[in-house]
Amino acid sequence: MENNQKVPELHYCLYARKSSESDEKQAMSIDGQLMEMSEIAKREKLHIVEVVTESHSAKETGQRPQFNYMLDNLSKGKYNAIITWAPDRISRNAGDLGRVVDLMDQGKLALIKTHSQTFSNNPNEKFLLMILCSQAKLENDNRGINVKRGHRNKCQIGIRPSMAPLGYLNVMKSNRISGVELDPGKAPIIKQMFTYVADKGLSGRALRRWLRKVGFQSRTGKDISLSRIYETLKNPFYYGSFKFGDKWYKGSHEPLITKQIFDKVQIRLQTTVKQWNKQLYPFKKICRCGSCGSSITAEMKYRVTKTGEVHPHIYYHCNRIKDYDCPEPYITEEILIQQLIEHLPQIKLDKEYIWNLFQDEIKRLNHLKQIMQRKGNKLIETTPHQRKSRTLKVIGQEESEMIKDYFLHILQYGTPEERQNILTGVKTLFLLKERTLQISNSRKVATELVPNC
Repeated sequence: MENNQKVPELHYCLYARKSSESDEKQAMSIDGQLMEMSEIAKREKLHIVEVVTESHSAKETGQRPQFNYMLDNLSKGKYNAIITWAPDRISRNAGDLGRVVDLMDQGKLALIKTHSQTFSNNPNEKFLLMILCSQAKLENDNRGINVKRGHRNKCQIGIRPSMAPLGYLNVMKSNRISGVELDPGKAPIIKQMFTYVADKGLSGRALRRWLRKVGFQSRTGKDISLSRIYETLKNPFYYGSFKFGDKWYKGSHEPLITKQIFDKVQIRLQTTVKQWNKQLYPFKKICRCGSCGSSITAEMKYRVTKTGEVHPHIYYHCNRIKDYDCPEPYITEEILIQQLIEHLPQIKLDKEYIWNLFQDEIKRLNHLKQIMQRKGNKLIETTPHQRKSRTLKVIGQEESEMIKDYFLHILQYGTPEERQNILTGVKTLFLLKERTLQISNSRKVATELVPNC
């Protein structure tokens, strides 16, 4: 520096940084840095204008808010010097280092002081600063390469380098994961979850109710969320495989389930996006589980044929609200309808209600014929008064047979909406037991389940 150049009065910002990441576990704490640098400032009578601290990694450019705040104040002239523990506290990446050196080139940053070195605004010392910060970046880069290599080595011997999923425990050795073992408390329950879904088709919400009932909780002592349940059911780790990065590996841990059970669960989980109030399952309200007394629910499943065609199938089954271990199997809607038809002679029907539906159907059909044929066919019922008087008549044997035929027709060929409408007129309650419909003798149960009985 030339003799006639005026040395600026130095106003310091004390900057302390500690990364929360594992790559800087050995670095001095923020309190330790502040104490050491404050003693140096007091001993050398340095003017500290502001103290800036943060816990943030310096590996990426522009990601430290307090560091950016300090550089802004340097640009505004609030202070013109930095005191910090070591050069790597300021930067471990080329972008932030370039911003610091640029401020020195502009004369806005006159000096950087560390516990062992000083870097002023001259070429040699700026070059040394860049070398030391670049060395810190090199250490970071090498550390990242070593970590990735270590992860690959673990994966190749069957150890997933991360927290073990529920049902397993990490085996630690020298503060490193050396393997996983079954959690004796949680593993049996996780295994039972897969069994319930694979064999009985329990939904995620039913599993959540069951887990709360048995008191199953996460490692933090909280109830398992619905998303966590589905995440667990889709995790291949439980049958012995895992994915890390873009590659699949075979784990060295003990599988909790077989691959066959896992695949069966995935099929159970393949449901279509629900369209609320769109899909109708009309036979739910006339049936109840014959084993545990729970209500009956239904769901749509899709099967893909060898030719690539997709066929939808509706399955009815116990919702297992009362008994999670209810053994009742599924029954298809087609078989359910066939059995319902066989019970037709014993079914109690609201004849007046169904007769009205039948009359509406005839009216609609005649109206369609009138439009198509362009003829003045006379409708069976032309006024509301005529319709009302017809329904008030005593329904005889001929009408009863027509009602049963119409009921049979809707069961076989009707839409879900038409089936739901006509089943409102069924006064008989059925029990579904071992894929067989049985007429219930309990009037109390029927009254609870079916309206207008």
